[in-house]
Amino acid sequence: MITLVIADDQPAVREGLRMRLSLESDFQIVGEARDGREALEIIPRLKPDVVIMDMEMPGMDGLAAARALKTLAPDCRVIILTIHDDETSRKQAREAGAAGFVSKHADDIVLLNAIRTLANRSSDNK
Repeated sequence: MITLVIADDQPAVREGLRMRLSLESDFQIVGEARDGREALEIIPRLKPDVVIMDMEMPGMDGLAAARALKTLAPDCRVIILTIHDDETSRKQAREAGAAGFVSKHADDIVLLNAIRTLANRSSDNK
């Protein structure tokens, strides 16, 4: 079972992701956060395999949260999910420590594959 946390400031996006991801028999959503700060509060306790993190959120954005997670939850893999699909955004995500980058415009199979790939990488390192 791949455990997930969804971090996005938009309730409709969190709900849509939760609904779609819950259709997958190998996924379990263990928590949700409305911003980076809330994500940093729950992720060390919940210890998810993968966090799906919006890049732009009020308060603390996904890039700042991903940077902090490198120390707080080093085994957790972060996928930055964003409306931006450009090389600058991808570079910023990599530099923040994100293990994956998926555009919100991409087909859902892209996100599903990214989650499974990163979770498998994570379990190989344990």
